[in-house]
Amino acid sequence: MPAPITVVIPTLNAADALPECLGALMEGVHAGLIRELIISDACSTDHTPDIAEEAGATVVTGPPSRGGQLRRGCAQAKGDWLLILHADTVLQQGWSETVSAHLPSAKPAAFQLAFRARGIAPAWVAGWANLRSRMLGLPYGDQGLLVPRHTYQAAGGFPDQPLMEDVALVRALPKVTVLNTRAFTSAERYERAGWIRRGARNLWTLLRYFLGADPQALAQTYRR
Repeated sequence: MPAPITVVIPTLNAADALPECLGALMEGVHAGLIRELIISDACSTDHTPDIAEEAGATVVTGPPSRGGQLRRGCAQAKGDWLLILHADTVLQQGWSETVSAHLPSAKPAAFQLAFRARGIAPAWVAGWANLRSRMLGLPYGDQGLLVPRHTYQAAGGFPDQPLMEDVALVRALPKVTVLNTRAFTSAERYERAGWIRRGARNLWTLLRYFLGADPQALAQTYRR
């Protein structure tokens, strides 16, 4: 019987972060969970494609747009489950046991968010994100997403948009379960912009999206 999970990771010049992300997935290979790895790359100019090929991944290439990249990557998947991760996300050791126990439920799931940083601010931002995920069933892409492929397809898949593609998909899925294991993500963007400022900016962007703002315009503002 084939392993159940296809891992899909969107990348753009992710050579610095990708090896650690892939290293954490090895326990899933050893546990017989991971069937294949798909890297959906946006024409990286660094060593990202080389790292992906060395890891035995299928590399899908196309224009930059995280929603579009994820849509292309998921379209190539053969596994019964999809595990969507960002390139700077590292799953907590022991994640494979938690995921193995969850699979019989056939429900979408995400991991608890944690930052690779110490202090009150990282703990507060992660705590708020995890509370939102549990109460509203609304995790962000940094938390990873584990979803049955047929459920993903029934929801229409990721929209081809540069921002809020994770929110758009999650809103179309049954309520997402938060697993009792963590996904560690980079704190670089928060440390560069400031934890409170970045958190408030994310919340304002989410609110504007819910109010109907165009994802392309949001992405341009977000990058500035």
